[in-house]
Amino acid sequence: MKREHWKSRFGFIWAAVGSAIGLGSIWRFPYVVGENGGATFVLLYLICLVAIGFPVLIAEILIGRKTQLSPGGAFKLLGRNNAWGKLGKLTMTTGFLVSSFYAVIAGWTMGYLIEALFGKITHFETIKQAFGHFSDVSTSAIWSLGYLLAFMIASGLVLYTGVRKGIEKGNKVMMPLLLIVLIGLVIKGLTMDGASRGIQFIFQPDWSLLTPTAILMALGQAFFSLSLGQGTMVTYGSYIKKDENLPFTCFPIVLFGICISLLAGIAIFTFVFSVGMAPTEGESLMFQTLPLIFSKISGGYFLSLLFFLLLFLAAVTSQISALEPMISYLQDAKKWKRHRAVTITCLCSFLLGIPSALSFGLLKNFTLFGMTFFNLILFLSLNILIPLGGLAAVILVGWRWGLKKAMDHLREGSGDLLDRQPMIRHYLCFGIKYLAPLIILFVMLDALGIFRKIYG
Repeated sequence: MKREHWKSRFGFIWAAVGSAIGLGSIWRFPYVVGENGGATFVLLYLICLVAIGFPVLIAEILIGRKTQLSPGGAFKLLGRNNAWGKLGKLTMTTGFLVSSFYAVIAGWTMGYLIEALFGKITHFETIKQAFGHFSDVSTSAIWSLGYLLAFMIASGLVLYTGVRKGIEKGNKVMMPLLLIVLIGLVIKGLTMDGASRGIQFIFQPDWSLLTPTAILMALGQAFFSLSLGQGTMVTYGSYIKKDENLPFTCFPIVLFGICISLLAGIAIFTFVFSVGMAPTEGESLMFQTLPLIFSKISGGYFLSLLFFLLLFLAAVTSQISALEPMISYLQDAKKWKRHRAVTITCLCSFLLGIPSALSFGLLKNFTLFGMTFFNLILFLSLNILIPLGGLAAVILVGWRWGLKKAMDHLREGSGDLLDRQPMIRHYLCFGIKYLAPLIILFVMLDALGIFRKIYG
């Protein structure tokens, strides 16, 4: 079966940026910033993104481009044994698991977008009313499962038409639209009273707020924000032609990720500070706090439409990237036609998402290891499997395949860049072989509570 390739460099960049800029950048990033000291956390995040994000991104894309295979086959080929192949399959399984619980949150964004259209989330007078509305809809089996199914169908339609006509073309439309909407929200936020306090919160560090927890959360956010460790970038890398300049191609992905996260923070915190609310509302910020804010400010109806459209677009672009590794594997290993692979993958992801969606209502009292089904899948994916996948990728490139071979392959398409700029080569080699594995191990140990036992 002939493997599809991206039609252009910009097509790949938009697809990779779409993968990176999801609910993690627009939903999770602002609330962890709010909970961990604002600008102090932002600066730590940027440092970690440069230290770990870019080298791991290069490593994963190199694996894909070199082998032109999905993660299972790619890891097996470079690792030269079945054990590495199983690690590759684990990464694409991780992406599949992520897609199942991710679709639940994404379904909420779709539901709130529809409700915003009918003016149902801009009439709140108290936070209790906003909280009550969210509680009512998120615990409703019909509402949650209905929008879970609708969102999965929307994502499946993009995937169904292929790499070029679906993923690439879809991202070329959705990502510029997302950026336009986000910039519009930023402009509105900057014109509101109290906007300067929001800007100060994001860009003026207070080092007294620096804690070990904030440092480790910044490491984790930097790692997760680029969709690493899920087989996504390995798969997307396998669609790249070997004459592509990878350093010049990957740099805009990281740059866009930084810009979108910061713009989302500016938009949200200028709104939050303009009405005198605390920036530390946590996970409820999007679905409870912001609807209350939209209810209180002029133009709230239009702004709520724009904001939840932004969340929905971000969710779709990330969801298709989480599902694509499994689809690619079924095409490579099982020789399935793409339409069959997409249909079966989306259907299975939807079925696995059902208990996650019901974890907020009918199954809220059903727990495993003290967690609801949703929280269990979330913890397993984000705190164990994703870091493990990223760790496997950098060890594969840095220690098993070998840095010399990896750098030789990186030279294909990049001319004499690594020879003219030896600092780039040293930076990538040190990051892939030593720094990234060490940091990822720290993130995993923190997720398992090791450091909390030390620093209380």
